[in-house]
Amino acid sequence: MKRLYARVHGYVQGVGYRAFAQSEAQRLGLCGYVRNCADGTVEVVAEGEEDALQLFLHALRRGPTGARVQRVDADYAEATRKWNAFTIRR
Repeated sequence: MKRLYARVHGYVQGVGYRAFAQSEAQRLGLCGYVRNCADGTVEVVAEGEEDALQLFLHALRRGPTGARVQRVDADYAEATRKWNAFTIRR
């Protein structure tokens, strides 16, 4: 298992991006969280199988209808197994 940390830049707040990310993560069997940041970006932390994380990263780059993703900064690390679900943080 691996851990993906991603910071999504662009027009990604107020467009359902967090709900989109949660839905995609749950579909792929990932755990972790997504949250809006004060600087207008969205932070995503997800853990799971490497293939599923790659598919998830592709979805994050696409985003939901209405979002305009400019870029996604992504890093991988070993999974911590800290989460047992994928949640939206406030």
